[in-house]
Amino acid sequence: MILSPRWRKFLLMLHLTTSVGLAGAVAGFLAMAVTGLTTGDAALAGAVYPAMSVMTWTVILPLAVASLIIGVIQSLGTPWGLVRYYWVIVKLVLTVIALGVLMLQLEGIDLVAKAALMGQLDAAPGPRFSMVLHGAGGLTVLLDASLLAIYKPRGTTGHGARAIAAGR
Repeated sequence: MILSPRWRKFLLMLHLTTSVGLAGAVAGFLAMAVTGLTTGDAALAGAVYPAMSVMTWTVILPLAVASLIIGVIQSLGTPWGLVRYYWVIVKLVLTVIALGVLMLQLEGIDLVAKAALMGQLDAAPGPRFSMVLHGAGGLTVLLDASLLAIYKPRGTTGHGARAIAAGR
């Protein structure tokens, strides 16, 4: 089913808004993670990590889920399809992996936030470095997905080639 131009534009606007918002929120998360890891100011470090936990649960996670859902719905209602072009499949896989990694990191983010509130950040250097590493990796994946959406490299799947040949 192909959506009307009005619905396609609406879904595109929602997808762009959630995706760009997600990239911005992850960039902010990364900036706070680097600050928390490198600052010598215990009060600043103690404030950064609880803020990162709040931002993760209230901004990053909802935007990541929304971006994935809206992107799938959008692809199903456009000529690009969900499995017609390799770039769409790669973008979907990148998004699912990024969301999966985020889900695996939630507990660690909350543990560091609690350690910060109790003034025990020295006991958690590994998880603090992990936040920087995963924030940088997440931002890289999101930027790669954006590049794919903009440049749309050639290459149809077998299903896509048959659908195009059939005029669908």
